Parts: sequence; C-alpha cells; structure tokens
Amino acid sequence: MLVRDIMTRDVFTLQDSDRLDLANNLMNMEMVRHIPVVDHNQNLVGLVTHRDLLKASVSVFSDLDADEREEFYHHIPIQSIMIKNVLTTTAETTIAEAAQIMDENKIGCLPVMRGQKLVGIITEADFLHLIAEQKPELCF
Repeated sequence: MLVRDIMTRDVFTLQDSDRLDLANNLMNMEMVRHIPVVDHNQNLVGLVTHRDLLKASVSVFSDLDADEREEFYHHIPIQSIMIKNVLTTTAETTIAEAAQIMDENKIGCLPVMRGQKLVGIITEADFLHLIAEQKPELCF
C-alpha cells in the first residue's frame, strides 16, 4: 500500500506571512494538528504544528484576558514559529516507509510532495483510520 492510498488530499495550508491567531483558529475549527506553510506557488516552505502553537502561546495564568491574548497572537507571524526543515514524502512511498520515517524522527506527519508542490499530507490519524478500516477487531 502506498502513501497516496491513505493520505489526506484536501490540505489546509497557511502562508508564512499569516499570523499565529489564524493558525490557532484554523486548527481549532478544522480539528487538525499540522498545517503546511506554502508560498504563492504552493511550494512547501514550512510546517506549523499544534505543539509549535503551544510553545508560542501565552499562559492562561498570565494577566492577559482572552481578547488580549488573541490580539497578541495577531502580531506573531507564522514564519517565526514554523518548522523550516520539514521531512517530506511522496505519494509513491510505501506506507511502511512513511511510518518508519515518522517513528524514527518522532513526528506526527509528513507533507506529501510532487517535486516542490504540496499534494497532500499523511498523519498519525491516517494510519489509525487505516487500522480501524482494515482490522476493526483490533479496535475493540
């Protein structure tokens, strides 16, 4: 089985000039934990993860209220927190190879590329869906 068989094709993306508040809102609304960052030609330039957002967030124990925190996030560009050296894969990679890359590097996703263009993403959730579909008896 290949990455193309289980990858997510409709990927939410950001540009590096977008702000932290947009990334946070997109992750919350769409229930995703990884957002590729692309340029105007859909070339991958980075990746922002839920973990990156948590590292950059203002503590709820600060003196800032929710509106002030949101305003603070509005001024932080994604490029200041995004991962720039992103491990990627292709749609023709086997899922075993993709899983091994993710496991060895302790990462939760791999953007899927065709040349320099982003064509999808494979995440831990895609592997869980595969297991649930192929081996439902393992889920109970």
